[in-house]
Amino acid sequence: MHKSLMVVLLSVASSQLSAQHAHTDVSAAVMSSNDMAAMAAHMTLTPRRKATAADSIRANEVVGELRSAISKYRDVRVAEADGFRMFAPQIQNQRVYHFTKNLSALQNQFTFNAARPTSLLYRKDARGSFVLMGAMYTAPKRYSAADLDERIPTSIAQWHKHVNWCLPPRRADDRWTEVKNGRPVFGPLGVATRGECDAAGGRFVKEIFGWMVHANVFAGDNPNVIWGDEHMRGDEMMDRHSDEPKQ
Repeated sequence: MHKSLMVVLLSVASSQLSAQHAHTDVSAAVMSSNDMAAMAAHMTLTPRRKATAADSIRANEVVGELRSAISKYRDVRVAEADGFRMFAPQIQNQRVYHFTKNLSALQNQFTFNAARPTSLLYRKDARGSFVLMGAMYTAPKRYSAADLDERIPTSIAQWHKHVNWCLPPRRADDRWTEVKNGRPVFGPLGVATRGECDAAGGRFVKEIFGWMVHANVFAGDNPNVIWGDEHMRGDEMMDRHSDEPKQ
């Protein structure tokens, strides 16, 4: 997908969620059941299976290789010098900053190397400095769960893919914020069937991105934390409260 369209999608996702929670306290900002249902309709996850000892060993090996390979990128300037570029730098207050290396993204369409993630993942601390959390691996849309399992055990990590998005007609960006019956029509919280999208005059896209999984290897040693993908949403790069000042 063209990068400019991805920026628009993420911007709209952020604005949709921010608008819904703009008047709530941060501690009480829980997504509504309607939001959760809408996001679930736009998400495909690899099925869980029972983990084996071999799975745990293999996943730990990936973690070890990744930590060793990217530890030098704790200094974001080193990452940039090595070809990683911030995705959508014009979008402020991203909840997770993705620094992507295009060559790695291309190579990961064909082969897997635990030391070669597609993107590095950063958060900003209270001083506004980038803090390395881990990295993101990607895989082709066409991959089956078995294919993904060969890269990282699906018993340990769930890969995810964004699906069933309705986009506005071409050259109709003003329709991104359109709502019907109080709900968004387009984007990650919008309608989720081709029929509804056709009725809205939109463009239905079955799979908006490829497969992806985060490995938060600097968040601790607990596999549930390392592979716990808390941001698996259409607004995954955005702070739900981006209109609120950072503490």
